[in-house]
Amino acid sequence: MKTRSRLAALFTFLTAFGLLAASLAPGAFAREQDGVHGTGERFWQEPDPLISREGVHSRFAELARDAANSVVNVHTSKTVTQPQMPFPDIFRGMPGMPGHPPTGPRERRVPSMGTGFVISADGYILTNNHVIDGVDKIEVRFQNGDTAEAEVVGKDPKTDVALIRVEGVDGLEPLVLGDSDEILPGDWVFAIGNPFGLAHTVTVGIVSAKGRQIGQGPYDDFIQTDAAINPGNSGGPLMNVRGEVIGINTAINPAANTIGFAVPVNLAKSILTQLRDKGHVERGWLGVGIQQIDDDLREAFDLPNREGALVSQVMPGSPADEAGIERGDVILSFDGEAVGEMKELPGIVSTTPIGKKVKVLLLRDGKEKTVKVKVGLLDEPDRIAKAAEPEGLDELGLEVQDPTPAVLQRFGLEQADGVVVTSVRPVSPADEAGLRPGDVILELGSDPIENAKELRERLKGADRAVLLIERGESTIFTTIRKS
Repeated sequence: MKTRSRLAALFTFLTAFGLLAASLAPGAFAREQDGVHGTGERFWQEPDPLISREGVHSRFAELARDAANSVVNVHTSKTVTQPQMPFPDIFRGMPGMPGHPPTGPRERRVPSMGTGFVISADGYILTNNHVIDGVDKIEVRFQNGDTAEAEVVGKDPKTDVALIRVEGVDGLEPLVLGDSDEILPGDWVFAIGNPFGLAHTVTVGIVSAKGRQIGQGPYDDFIQTDAAINPGNSGGPLMNVRGEVIGINTAINPAANTIGFAVPVNLAKSILTQLRDKGHVERGWLGVGIQQIDDDLREAFDLPNREGALVSQVMPGSPADEAGIERGDVILSFDGEAVGEMKELPGIVSTTPIGKKVKVLLLRDGKEKTVKVKVGLLDEPDRIAKAAEPEGLDELGLEVQDPTPAVLQRFGLEQADGVVVTSVRPVSPADEAGLRPGDVILELGSDPIENAKELRERLKGADRAVLLIERGESTIFTTIRKS
């Protein structure tokens, strides 16, 4: 009995102590105020004020907060002219209807929206060229609601980069421009922009790939990311985990919102001074057409590997022509910078100072040769180190004719020295290879083709041959192979 009494007393004491401790525990019971039960107890749990809040927010949240004041909405508008449609004759003369058709066009303003980000305290803002191209008015809106009109300082359609500026705005916080060459696929990144007008939207992802070519221009070198990018994100920053801008969000794959592309910030940095000082970009010019070396071309030209850019065209009077560069040469390096792939050469040439004399290392007939080139000025739309993708031909399947006046007229050709491709059979080796009606075959191997009969005879016994074809203003090599 005494033992039971002692246990009962101990249980009573512990119960009372537990209730007292619970009543003193911070946050266990709320103070009497609106939104509590009559007993004073909340039906939700509040944070303990004694516990530190450090580490609650992710690194991305902190970086996005710090960058928010530097990312802006770019609102643009332009005036478009639309012809007025006259009322149909059946309505003419009816009550309330005019007796004659309206005269003169009708104008209306078309709004658009993109993103930009501040890069200097004196008002310079970086965005995409396509965001501001052809517009009448640019208004920049900051996160705090302030607005300012902006003017275009410079733009470069070839890289889709534009520089605009606002004046009289104090307290601007520029973002830091990082090093896009440093990033690797798999690195964390985040984007800030205005997708579909939803201001200051933050998305997070990784760098999916580098050096993407998506057919936007001769200097394609995009960063691919799976951070969600949508219409309205154009011109906004793609940032790393240090809070540095490593890209300018530019394009999307419309079939997926996790495939976005950004212009590397190093490419933008290389032209920013020219955009600010000149309003446009002056680029170096070599004057060659080039193409990638595939396995067939490597074997046909007896090359040791697929490195370099194969010269398929030399423009008359160009710096390359004056330096003695020839069709069939492989450019291995330019001004000391190695050319690993064809796509690298246009970027290297374009950033070389105008008038600079540089050494170009070539591979010609299996031997290395160095020539000196004085870099020219790329000042015309067709003056680029053109990169022509090779047409991979595996077998025959085409019809050709001599370039008679009737054939030339049919395909819109002014003149032709070789033979004209007049037909490509569907699902044939030529079709699969990409030959098109209207192409002009100039050479077989390194020998000129005089007429269609000669071409047919020389191809009869060949399992594989290299053709030089002319398409428009370009010439490219291609390999044709029987199956």
